[in-house]
Amino acid sequence: MKFTAKQIASFIDGEIIGNENAEVYTFAKIEEGTPGALSFLANPKYTEYIYTTESSIVLVNKDFEATQEVKATLIKVDNAYGSLAKLMTIYEASKPKKQGVSSLASIAASATIGEGCYIAPYVVIGENCEIGDNCIIHDGVSIGDGAKVGNNTMLYAHVTVYHDCRIGNNCILHSGCVIGADGFGFAPTPNGYEKIPQMGIVIIEDNVEIGANTCVDRATMGATVIHSGVKLDNLVQIAHNDEIGSHTAMAAQVGVAGTTKIGEWCIFGGQAGISGHSTIGNKATIGPQCGTIGNVKGGETLLGAPAMNAKEYIRAAAYMKRLPEMDKKIKELTRELEALKKNI
Repeated sequence: MKFTAKQIASFIDGEIIGNENAEVYTFAKIEEGTPGALSFLANPKYTEYIYTTESSIVLVNKDFEATQEVKATLIKVDNAYGSLAKLMTIYEASKPKKQGVSSLASIAASATIGEGCYIAPYVVIGENCEIGDNCIIHDGVSIGDGAKVGNNTMLYAHVTVYHDCRIGNNCILHSGCVIGADGFGFAPTPNGYEKIPQMGIVIIEDNVEIGANTCVDRATMGATVIHSGVKLDNLVQIAHNDEIGSHTAMAAQVGVAGTTKIGEWCIFGGQAGISGHSTIGNKATIGPQCGTIGNVKGGETLLGAPAMNAKEYIRAAAYMKRLPEMDKKIKELTRELEALKKNI
């Protein structure tokens, strides 16, 4: 499917600089552009490539001013990266979608399947499940008894949804993620650890995306809740009874211990670790490999393990580089002090 610069500009309210009839049918990074490709320039580090790219059309921010000739047709927009995301969404939506239920799927008679769904081979859907309209459920997905999946949700291959869990509308769950496995609840006894039954569920609200092999554990009682718009990367662990606020984003390998409440619009760097039974306020930023102990105020930015205010951490890191020099100086001063004491 081909689109002209004029059509693209109308989708994203852009201003065309060049040939409005230039056509594209694919996407490419600006440094790897080929004829017929659409690229974008948002990071100034890549500005040099706009003068050499072979891409037919390049999205740029409105403040971009060329210093030499540009071969490609430019479309100026308020936010080049955001506009690219919008166009890619339109492109994906234009692709034909699979529909129908494979004869190799196993679907309980009491389950209900909405209109326009695609159920791939080897999918298992349990008793009393409810699957909404226009869902795409890929090979090997397992949905336990009583679980519910909303409209327009996609479950990639080998996703597992345990019994009674709830998944909202317009969600994407990537391969291998597990929703609703037992929380890590064990009571120590003289004879070892006794398992505490995990009787709650997981609730995932609308517009949530969960990465490959990420796990969201069911609650001991009540629900583990992932609120609307949350984005979880691959290999993230959300423990029992956690609550993740709307539009919070977590990079790969973040681990959140149990009964933790996280606010809205928070950002977590990769491998951050969050202690249990704590509260993290809205719009907090937790840096990569950061380890929090206790509550975090809204809007705060933390780095390091144990976590500390970002400015204090940077200042402390600068001192760490000088520790060998400072150690040497302290030893010299100690020797001088001892010599002065002897003379006195």
